[in-house]
Amino acid sequence: MDLLKRAEKSLEFHFERAVGVGAPPRLVDAMRHAVFSGGARVRPQLVMSVAMACGEDVPELTDAAACAVELMHCASLVHDDMPAFDNADIRRGRPSVHKAFGEPLALLAGDALIVMAYQVLLNAGQAHPARLVALMQNLSAGVGLPSGIVAGQAWECEVKADLGQYQRAKTGALFVAATCAGALCCASDASPWATLGASLGEAYQVADDIRDVMGQTILLGKPAGQDVLHDRPSAASELGLDGAMAHFQALIETAIASIPLCSHRELLRQLVRREAERLVPSDVFAQYRLQHHTASQSLSA
Repeated sequence: MDLLKRAEKSLEFHFERAVGVGAPPRLVDAMRHAVFSGGARVRPQLVMSVAMACGEDVPELTDAAACAVELMHCASLVHDDMPAFDNADIRRGRPSVHKAFGEPLALLAGDALIVMAYQVLLNAGQAHPARLVALMQNLSAGVGLPSGIVAGQAWECEVKADLGQYQRAKTGALFVAATCAGALCCASDASPWATLGASLGEAYQVADDIRDVMGQTILLGKPAGQDVLHDRPSAASELGLDGAMAHFQALIETAIASIPLCSHRELLRQLVRREAERLVPSDVFAQYRLQHHTASQSLSA
């Protein structure tokens, strides 16, 4: 079974198990809308890849940890799209949760997915208490204060934010949680895997900034032009589009170089390279630059 199929199958199993019987049906539908919407599942794939590289010995715990990270990610997207933040109508090419189900259910769906992430870990990790505690701490660090997703979102509410600190919290923290979770599932040292998560996570945010400037709504799966509209920190604004692209490529190379020597090193390298091309397709970027250059020449003529 390839990693994407494994991730999807695990999400379906753990989601249904955690929902149980008798929950409010529209809330469950809103949660399903948030989770099963065609995401790339790169975070759970990272958890699984690193676990395999560390000699995975409890695959059911790996699957649960991968699901927990993805559920946290989906919860953050639900809240990020709401009118209080981005007010985005579209996510992954479909109506965002608050557009499809209304703001009250969207808020509750995001909250419920956060709780579900911990439920999934608890259900799977009871037989391995030491690993469970480490995984819970790791996930909490990726989400909470001082530098998890919540902090990243909060930096958008400050008068001024450091770009690197903002990107590390908003996107990088959960990638670090993903790579470290893979090692922790196997009772291995997580520290050698932190750089991979940090570099790849920051690259994701830079790629998002690049596509936002390029107006690639199809690639984003959500409305473009949001950084300027909401006056948010952006690599493209600070470095220029070419500078942001160079920074993105450097982060990808750092991520690849940071992968420790292990039996699945090439698998991880391929995963990073594939994601880099998916995030900012080289042909799309080249076409945009050409069109932008041609338009600039016409205006100056």
